Amino acid sequence: MKRVLIAGHTGMTGRAVMRRLSNQEAGFIPVDASLNGNRIDFRDPIMTQQLIGDKQPDAIVICAGRVGGIADNISRPADYIHDNALMQCNIIKAAHAHNVPKLITLGSSCIYPRGCDQPMKEEHFLTGTFEPTNQSYAVAKAVGIEMCRAYHKQYSRNYYSIMPPNLYGPHDNFRPHQSHVVAALLRKAKEVADGGQLEVWGTGRPLREFMHVDDLASAVEFCLMNVNAWDCDPYSFIINAGTNSSHTIKQLAEAVGEVSDTFGSLRFDQSKPDGMPMKQMDSSRINDLGWSHSINLLDGLDDAWRWMNENWRSDVIRK
Repeated sequence: MKRVLIAGHTGMTGRAVMRRLSNQEAGFIPVDASLNGNRIDFRDPIMTQQLIGDKQPDAIVICAGRVGGIADNISRPADYIHDNALMQCNIIKAAHAHNVPKLITLGSSCIYPRGCDQPMKEEHFLTGTFEPTNQSYAVAKAVGIEMCRAYHKQYSRNYYSIMPPNLYGPHDNFRPHQSHVVAALLRKAKEVADGGQLEVWGTGRPLREFMHVDDLASAVEFCLMNVNAWDCDPYSFIINAGTNSSHTIKQLAEAVGEVSDTFGSLRFDQSKPDGMPMKQMDSSRINDLGWSHSINLLDGLDDAWRWMNENWRSDVIRK
């Protein structure tokens, strides 16, 4: 049984990976990132070194990070670049210092250029400028990718990055000023008066790729078992893991209406930014290796909607 340390085990993605790896038929034991019952602040290099030295994992999955939607990225760019870059750098350096054999960072499709060819392939990384609305976050994630590449080149470390699309699911962040689009629309659908209007930011025309977090957890498990850094070479040690499909924001909002049945129409606030016109990844490389997603959008939204409502008055939900 291989011990896998999940950095960020209390977040949406970390919890999903912990759940997935708890099925020990795959041969993994998920290990949470706490010492003496206390959560670790990965911005602190001393605490990070102590944790990894104490846990002695066989692999690390970096789910930790500061994440949020367009509004939060625009209002707090310094927090996004500082916290995310620091966490990744500290964890990767500590993993190397303690001779951890394998490490996977989780990135985001926002690392690809704003004017990127579609669908976005791993070789498109760093071929153009970032989308301005989340540039600080994207730069920080690019640092993590480059750290993995550099440690592989200099020390032959088996460290690389998985790039998921827009994620959603249980334990998402539903806070109005921090949420991504799926969680934001689910919350609005819950709060709108029956038969009322649901407000949607922007024009509704941008195309996005949405994936349930449990699909990402299955991709992480697959990569722990079957994918190594050299499988990602020569494209900066990235491998895309998505759905190979996209929907407009309007179609997403209509799907939220189908699973919630709470509102009568949509209203688009075009004073708000759209972000990138289109983001869809080409996940053919991981598909060719044997992994593909399994949860369609309507089923995934229904699961997220039910989880949100069942836990709305609970302490586990971020609202």
